[in-house]
Amino acid sequence: MLPETKTATLKVAVLLPCHNEEAAIGKTVAAFRHVLPDADIYVYDNNSTDNTIVIARQHHAITRSERLQGKGHVVRRMFADIDADIYILADGDATYDASAAPKMVEMLCAQGLDMVVGIRQSISDQAYRLGHQFGNRVLNGILAWLFGRNFTDILSGYRAFSKRFVKSFPVLSTGFEIETEISVHALALQMPVAEIETHYSARPEGSFSKLSTYRDGWRILLTIMSLFRLERPMLFFSVIGIFLAIMGIGLAVPLMITYCHTGLVPRLPTALLSTGLVILSSLSFACGIILDTVVYGRREALRLAYLAQSGLLNFDKKKDR
Repeated sequence: MLPETKTATLKVAVLLPCHNEEAAIGKTVAAFRHVLPDADIYVYDNNSTDNTIVIARQHHAITRSERLQGKGHVVRRMFADIDADIYILADGDATYDASAAPKMVEMLCAQGLDMVVGIRQSISDQAYRLGHQFGNRVLNGILAWLFGRNFTDILSGYRAFSKRFVKSFPVLSTGFEIETEISVHALALQMPVAEIETHYSARPEGSFSKLSTYRDGWRILLTIMSLFRLERPMLFFSVIGIFLAIMGIGLAVPLMITYCHTGLVPRLPTALLSTGLVILSSLSFACGIILDTVVYGRREALRLAYLAQSGLLNFDKKKDR
């Protein structure tokens, strides 16, 4: 439970997106209620066909619904609807360790952070399969290469956020790639973030994962590449431009040698192709420069939306006004 510090006066909201979690939602709500007795616990039902919503109400959670299918849609609705000083995002499947939530809140407040990520430490072979761990490491490596900074576990669904983060985050994802988008948003705006190790348990009996290893892994990879294009357009289009330039120049060199010896250009289609590739290369560089300017302006707008919210370190000052 939270100690008697300023965190006890903050409004904390626990957000639990759910789809067919009747076997686990009661245990999840009870666990967070025990460690955060003053927090508001929200269960957002995403088209469940079982008794998820009924059991959540029996455990005195605040229940709401989102009809658009997908975790990204649910998180978008949660972030838009709920007003709090601190947000705890977890899953309703009882896999995340609720006892770590107070530590995450304390770290968020004490250091004035915008996000704390719960790094999953599996306590069961069935909880965090080796294939998922390998895929997570690969995606972590790609993200580090693209953005220069990284998280240990970018796919963790257990996170604590400041209001600054939540109200400046334009959720665009629809499914399980939402965690990747959250991580990239924090990296792009260079927000103060931290990580903490948390236990990760197997689902209770009767609860089944909705995650498809290959389908959702592919969607997450595509999300990273799309965000790379959107957040680092100069680098993205420069790579394409360099590739096209190398092809164009490679085709032109033999033609230049022949022209120097004979004064003739015998392969006109090759010459036209080479010229077209070089032109496309120049256009690619131009697109990168223009879009980089657009991204700079968009980041300024996001930064202003971020600064419009009071930080956790300024909570006492805001309260005294």
